[in-house]
Amino acid sequence: MSSAEIGVFGGSGFYAFLDEPEEVSVETPYGAPSAPITIGTIGERRVAFLPRHGKDHEFPPHLVPYRANVWAMKELGVTRLFGPSAAGSLRRDIAPKTFVVSDQAIDFTKSRAYTFFDGPVTTHVSFADPYCPELRASLVATAGDLGIEHRDGGTMVVIEGPRFSTRAESKMFAQVGGDVIGMTQFPEVTLAREAELCFANVALVTDYDVGVDGIAPVSHHEVLKVFGENIEALRDLLFAAIPGVPTERACTCGHALAGSS
Repeated sequence: MSSAEIGVFGGSGFYAFLDEPEEVSVETPYGAPSAPITIGTIGERRVAFLPRHGKDHEFPPHLVPYRANVWAMKELGVTRLFGPSAAGSLRRDIAPKTFVVSDQAIDFTKSRAYTFFDGPVTTHVSFADPYCPELRASLVATAGDLGIEHRDGGTMVVIEGPRFSTRAESKMFAQVGGDVIGMTQFPEVTLAREAELCFANVALVTDYDVGVDGIAPVSHHEVLKVFGENIEALRDLLFAAIPGVPTERACTCGHALAGSS
């Protein structure tokens, strides 16, 4: 089977531009991932792309096969994983079209399979800082070099979906410290930590969430429109950042399970 060292959860807008792309299917103990994985080259780095919602966006956020997706990346040899996502802004000073390189996250999901350790083997992995500092630094530096409007750090609130928040929920999420809100980072980021993978998120802000004063409710169509308008900039960011990711990991992600059981 082909291998890769870097993985990206993203759709055809990304992997259509890979050099020498190859599609592979991976079997996992948790069933099939969202779609076959496309592997190709960016610079001299082997990169695997997987559309988390499926090729035809057939998986809503609460039914994405997160465990299969992360396991498949690990199976292919991936050690660094990027999970870009659309997000709503919970704050006036984070405008639509801003890229937020998240450094914290709050989980408000309800029904998802959260762990690879359902017993008899169990673990209590450290999760104080959910996102890899090395991958975050690469994204922030590259965004600056490219002149992309971005924010270094931000707390991602993750809700169950597929519905959007009520006004009261949205205000609460801001009050507890949220900066942006989305539906896919959990359990993706948790599973990556359990798999000892580095993980980083770029939240592409598509709209102001409904709890921000004076903002009208957003539609899914409007979210997709803004995301589509900015997908090229997101692709440019990832394609520029990936070749500069350090080949050797100096972070603690690679031994996250040490002393956790």
